[in-house]
Amino acid sequence: MNVLAVFLQDQPDLATAQHALMVMIPIIVVGGLIALAIILIPYWFICKKAGFSPWLTLLNIIPFGNLVLIYVLAFAEWKVAPAPQPGWPQPPYPQPPMPPQA
Repeated sequence: MNVLAVFLQDQPDLATAQHALMVMIPIIVVGGLIALAIILIPYWFICKKAGFSPWLTLLNIIPFGNLVLIYVLAFAEWKVAPAPQPGWPQPPYPQPPMPPQA
C-alpha cells in the first residue's frame, strides 16, 4: 500500500520510488517464471503424448507462438497407436434371458 502512495504523490521522492521498483522487479520476474511454467508443462506433455517433439512447447515463448502450436496440434495427424483389440470375441452384452423351464 505504501508503494502505491509513493507513486500517487505530486512530487515523489526519487530514492523511494527507485527502492519500490527494485523490490517489485524480482517479484514480477518470479511471477512471470511461475506463469510460464504453468503454461509450458501441460503443453510439453500434450506434445509428447501426441507424438510430436516436446520442444515445440517453446513456441509459447514467442509472440503468437501459442496460436501456431494450437493449430499444429489441432490439424496435424497425431502419431498415436490405436488401442489394441482383444484377442477373443466378446460375448453380447447383456446376455439374452434364459427361457423358463417347464
